[in-house]
Amino acid sequence: MDETTGAADGLRERKKRQTYERLSETAIGLFLERGFEKVSVAEIAAAADVSKPTLFRYFAAKEDLVLHRFADHEDEAARVVAGAGAGSPLEALRHHFADGLARRDPVTGLNDDPRVLAFHGLLYGTPSLVARAYAYQGRSEAALAGALAAARPAAGPVAARLAAGQIAAVQRVLAEENWRRIAAGESADQVCPDAVAAAEVGFGQLRGGLGPYN
Repeated sequence: MDETTGAADGLRERKKRQTYERLSETAIGLFLERGFEKVSVAEIAAAADVSKPTLFRYFAAKEDLVLHRFADHEDEAARVVAGAGAGSPLEALRHHFADGLARRDPVTGLNDDPRVLAFHGLLYGTPSLVARAYAYQGRSEAALAGALAAARPAAGPVAARLAAGQIAAVQRVLAEENWRRIAAGESADQVCPDAVAAAEVGFGQLRGGLGPYN
């Protein structure tokens, strides 16, 4: 591949990514303003100045316009484990979650930006979005299981799946508790010390039972 072809491919990918972002941001803005069920796909396409068929080339379902914000996180845990090399997969994930808390990563639930809170309210207040998020979590967990199996092949695929399920559950509960408290009116700074302590408890419990992944 010559430099000209590579540059053209890179430009196409950037434009494609920009279109994904524009469609998703337009849709989420409309959903927050009027409610998920009250906004049609045709209205989103019109607001984004694309045709309805074009929108569906980027997003297979209306719900995916919202879940697109999680797209980069779907294989995040798997990437963390892969990046740990011969080191402890669980320690790598613990450090990553702790770093997310420090950065106020919305995925950890420890973020009190009004826009993030509004997005979480939209997501968890819409049954079809909750169902779609569950499918996303399933794919994320499967990717993590694959990474764990590759990191510790001697443990076997079933052990990897069991470990992935436990890790995913701990991270989900930690994030949900942080989000619940912030949604109830506490600030991220107020919740942070308890969030850090809870994460240590959660990963400590995992450390006691995940054997080869420690």
